[in-house]
Amino acid sequence: MFTGIVEELGEIVRTTETGGDSALVAVRGPLVTSDARHGDSIAVNGVCLTVVDVDGGTFTADVMGETLRRTALGALRPGDPVNLERAAALNSRLGGHLVQGHVDGVGELLSREPAAQWETVRFRLPALLSRYVVEKGSITVDGISLTVAEVGDDWFSVGLIPTTLKLTTLGAKGVGDPVNLEVDVLAKYVERLLGERAAGGAR
Repeated sequence: MFTGIVEELGEIVRTTETGGDSALVAVRGPLVTSDARHGDSIAVNGVCLTVVDVDGGTFTADVMGETLRRTALGALRPGDPVNLERAAALNSRLGGHLVQGHVDGVGELLSREPAAQWETVRFRLPALLSRYVVEKGSITVDGISLTVAEVGDDWFSVGLIPTTLKLTTLGAKGVGDPVNLEVDVLAKYVERLLGERAAGGAR
């Protein structure tokens, strides 16, 4: 479990195919590897990966083909920056919201509107996810916990403060770039419970 508060802007070192459609990804991140061990979880652009090995300030993780296909990780190349966050500890502050590191879909950056102290950024939203996104609700974009400013049928927008622009990948993302999206898991639980209740009433 994560909180969507990026700890470090890391870098993809290399991606090595390991047979089939899986890969071994090496990521540089001195902070998140400072106490990392084999089996630990680290979110890379919002994707929960399991640490296989740590060498200095770099960790490696196995990435299945399913993950490469369903997220934007497959498009990353050596030198690309990535948002990194270690799994939350039970005694840590919940600065963002509950994030599983299970990407629900890939969105696309549609536009950027700079202002004096912040920037409004709009993203394309996969149709199947739109029902889980509400104004003032939470959404995770490339592992960053953000508050939805506006939402449409196939898009949503967020306001990014200077700190977010400087310390995460969103500061350098361009129009057309893909992003990993994870909707608020609480919305999915509510939908499931209400659906079961409705089905029970029908019977």
